[in-house]
Amino acid sequence: MSEGTTLRKWIGAIGVLLCPLLASGADKSCWLNDAAAPAPSTVYLLCEQGTLFITTDGGGKFIPVDTGAPNRQLAMAFSDVNHGLIIGDGGMVLASEDGAKTWKPVASGAKEHLRAIFSLGNSSWITGFGGAILHSADGGRTWERQKSGTSQTLEGVYFLDPNHGWAVGWAGTILRTADGGKTWEEIKSEAASWSLSSVYFRDLNNGWAMGFSGQLLRSKDGGSKWEALTACGPPPAGAKPGECGPMKAWLTSIAFDRSNRAWITADDQFLLSEDGGEKWKSIDYEGELYMRRFLPVGDSLWAVGQLGVLKQSGAEWKPIENLVVGSAAIMNLTSPVKKEGPSNLK
Repeated sequence: MSEGTTLRKWIGAIGVLLCPLLASGADKSCWLNDAAAPAPSTVYLLCEQGTLFITTDGGGKFIPVDTGAPNRQLAMAFSDVNHGLIIGDGGMVLASEDGAKTWKPVASGAKEHLRAIFSLGNSSWITGFGGAILHSADGGRTWERQKSGTSQTLEGVYFLDPNHGWAVGWAGTILRTADGGKTWEEIKSEAASWSLSSVYFRDLNNGWAMGFSGQLLRSKDGGSKWEALTACGPPPAGAKPGECGPMKAWLTSIAFDRSNRAWITADDQFLLSEDGGEKWKSIDYEGELYMRRFLPVGDSLWAVGQLGVLKQSGAEWKPIENLVVGSAAIMNLTSPVKKEGPSNLK
């Protein structure tokens, strides 16, 4: 991929992020920012502009719901099929207790833009601008602020159990806690040279963090130490067979399948590891959807991008074509995308 092509892709990505800010109230656009699947056939897709799409039949039919959000919707989490939380700009927190049919504002006590949320039973954690971390122990009804010890914006948060959690953010910030967030420890790592957007741990030892400019970090000791992994990016012009180029895409999420293959969403491509997350190679898909996350849905895997959703089906990635906003389809793909993929997922 040439430098000019890379630049055009980044300009396009910036445009995707900025367009919602310029949209009028009558605009029926939908930039998908997040997704949740609290049951095998139930999926919620979050539009930045105030809409939520619900399917209870694994994507056969979608129902749009207006959440009434006063600000941009940036992330959500469901503790079960009925109880969900949406967060966004200006400290916005919305809660639903009826399967996302209706939403009510909740006082968070925050004014910062909120960027990520993770729920585990009745406990939830929110991270955001200025190092903000909020915690709820009652299903999101009330919130208290936790001391993060950093002023850097925190873009991702993940908890393995009620005690052990990690948060990542700008300027390579990495935090971890072993007491549910009562105390957070900042981890300094020379490997973290760019801003991080997502973190995930399979167990108390093995974790990954990822973010801007193809940055991918690996920890084998619970997050005390991190090493940088090199992903095999698109081959440069004139490359020899099997030759890799640098990976410069924005890495946003990771998921594992039952065959121990790991997948990462990477802007306009996927990364695939077949050795448990050590070595990675890029896999292209057709179109530019600006991928945000992989989502396990029953025995399948969905790839959710700001401009659409692909569903794993055998060895193919197929667009979900009946997902629409008003009369305009979100998807810009019309034919199956044949790529290698997982078949049996956790």
